[in-house]
Amino acid sequence: MAKLTQLGRKTVQPASPAAAKLESVPNPHRDVDYLIRFTAPEFTTLCPITGQPDFAHFVLDYAPGGKIVESKSLKLYLTSYRNVAGFHEDTTLSIAKKVIAAIKPKYLRIAGYWYPRGGIPIDIFWQSGKAPTGLWLPDTGVKPYTGRG
Repeated sequence: MAKLTQLGRKTVQPASPAAAKLESVPNPHRDVDYLIRFTAPEFTTLCPITGQPDFAHFVLDYAPGGKIVESKSLKLYLTSYRNVAGFHEDTTLSIAKKVIAAIKPKYLRIAGYWYPRGGIPIDIFWQSGKAPTGLWLPDTGVKPYTGRG
């Protein structure tokens, strides 16, 4: 089993995404293609121009290969964006690439539903390729932004 340095321990919030350590554990069901979903409905980062906060709702789905993401380390990684400035597109794809580098999944898709900036919501979607045959890919469950009420 991989040595986990964050789970079950008091941890300090990483100062940046680059400083965050995304940890993993062995996939207990390597013989089966299945989907793991992480949902982060309260993601925050900063606008690179104004410095004002930006908010997003992320849905990260992946079919694991040999490893799965340890969830506390993912939470710490995602919250490390709180004081970092970045465009929506770069932030969304950077998250996907970090997960891929850490666990090398068979398939990954990310949906970033960003709340309006300047009156326009920006949603970013990406996937690593084709999903394994027979893998159930449920809808993300996030409705498009329609304004208040």
